[in-house]
Amino acid sequence: MLRGTNVVVRDGRIDAIGTSAKAPDGAVTVDGSGKTLLPGFIDSHTHIFGIDSLREAAMFGVTTELDMFSVISATTALKKDLAAGKYPDAARFETAGTLVTSPKGHGTEYGIPIPTITKPEDAQAFVDARIAEGSDYIKIIYDDGHTYGMNTPTISKETMAAVIASAHQRHKLAVVHIGSYQGARDAIEAGADGLMHLFVDEKPAPDFGKFVAAHHAFVVPTLAVNASVSHLFPGKVLLEDKLLSPLIPVQDANTLKTGFPVHNNAHLDFAATTETIRQLKAAKVPILAGTDAPNPGTAHGASMHEEMKMLVDAGLTPTEALAAATSIPAEWFSMPDRGRVAKGLRADLLLVRGDPTKDILKTRDIAGVWVGGLTVDRDAWRARVEKEQAVEANLKNAPAPPGSESGAISNFEDGKASAKFGSAWTESTDSIAGGKSTVQLAVADDGANGSTHSLRVSGEVVAAFAAPWAGAMFMPGAQPMQPANLSKFKKITFWARGDGKRARLMMMAKSFGFVPEYQFFAPGPEWKQFSFALTEFKGTMGYDVMAFIFSGGPDVGPFSFQIDEVKLE
Repeated sequence: MLRGTNVVVRDGRIDAIGTSAKAPDGAVTVDGSGKTLLPGFIDSHTHIFGIDSLREAAMFGVTTELDMFSVISATTALKKDLAAGKYPDAARFETAGTLVTSPKGHGTEYGIPIPTITKPEDAQAFVDARIAEGSDYIKIIYDDGHTYGMNTPTISKETMAAVIASAHQRHKLAVVHIGSYQGARDAIEAGADGLMHLFVDEKPAPDFGKFVAAHHAFVVPTLAVNASVSHLFPGKVLLEDKLLSPLIPVQDANTLKTGFPVHNNAHLDFAATTETIRQLKAAKVPILAGTDAPNPGTAHGASMHEEMKMLVDAGLTPTEALAAATSIPAEWFSMPDRGRVAKGLRADLLLVRGDPTKDILKTRDIAGVWVGGLTVDRDAWRARVEKEQAVEANLKNAPAPPGSESGAISNFEDGKASAKFGSAWTESTDSIAGGKSTVQLAVADDGANGSTHSLRVSGEVVAAFAAPWAGAMFMPGAQPMQPANLSKFKKITFWARGDGKRARLMMMAKSFGFVPEYQFFAPGPEWKQFSFALTEFKGTMGYDVMAFIFSGGPDVGPFSFQIDEVKLE
């Protein structure tokens, strides 16, 4: 810590530091009395969905994000825009691009067609293809889902080791998403440079910290998302913080209220993370701060402040937590131009009131943020959020749609694809976004529970689009895509039967932006009732629902299912 000193920034770089450093004539001068100047934070585990992810991050002092899986074509275009100076107020980023996973493994469930790997012999070609696409480092999935009560295919330890060796052959870092203690040990033994999560299935053996240190690996604990997995709802604390909440967009505020669904047979012991971090610290293993935003319970930028607090609660000093968010990730991810306040480095800076080396909560009291020496306009962002919140308040106070009193949507007994309120059922496909999926709707002459009719939804999902869909859409508003207040209802239920392939119930809501949320269901040959709480869709309370879509996919190919007795309860 340098006390009572001056920092001069010129042309986006730190030009001089010291008590003798003087501001040139005409320079903008910022009074730092009683404040602390920090390097902009580096979030070592995020997922980027467009420029707003990066703009939001910057508002909270996160000036660099390390993306750990995204649509590589989109992030490549975004990098070019940032390099051209198109978004001066946004965080910069590096990306893993397409992750390394097995067929039907974690990462394939989002409707994004991605290549997969099955054997070690394919590792070098697979890694080379990722680098050619634009991956800055290699992210590997080694997680069978058993910690969370799931059964998910994953690559073998031998394939993981081959991928790691192939990445190192090309001088790239290889980091591994793990979901269990044994998975963590396997990844370290296989030569991983870093673990992208800690585990919550069991406490580690007493030698774990020394074991990781001996292999010269680092760890990104992602405590906030592990707490969310464990249903501890860490994001709610951020919404109660008056220093942070006024800058959190409505969509992300909804996400912060949620947690991951808890499955039967899950093995969740969040207390294991504290013991693990204690060991890692004692063994001097590098710890990097990462949030895994925007997963349930997290948000870009804001969650970094809670992540650092959780690291301190787990045993790090405030200074160690700050290093985990600045200089340490800059070193390990080979970004020598940032992560510190030093001459010649990028002027990615964060000014906070008070001294966060004594109280980590002081990082939240932000006086200013600069990206490459340019001021981030937090007041304009705050005004945008206030406008969103005003719109949300109006939607919450709106009456429920006429005709929705009973909650019944459709039973198709009139032989038509009609609805009790809102709009009749219509076809919806990814063609509006350039996709080629197709769908046909027809009223079938048999229904659930001995009724006479149902709605048959059949078609084909084609992988020509990043997130393909094709299905039957119901819009509850008085006008098409008009938000409807369904908040008096807690869940949506329906009966379905079909070809046994997984399908999706998608919800579109104003607070989600343009990306629908969805839940899977698998209609088999016999009629079965399905039920989903509205809060399972990104924590929404149902006051701004624009549409429900019963869709095939994301698995490509033909599909067919029937739905009946669709209602809100």
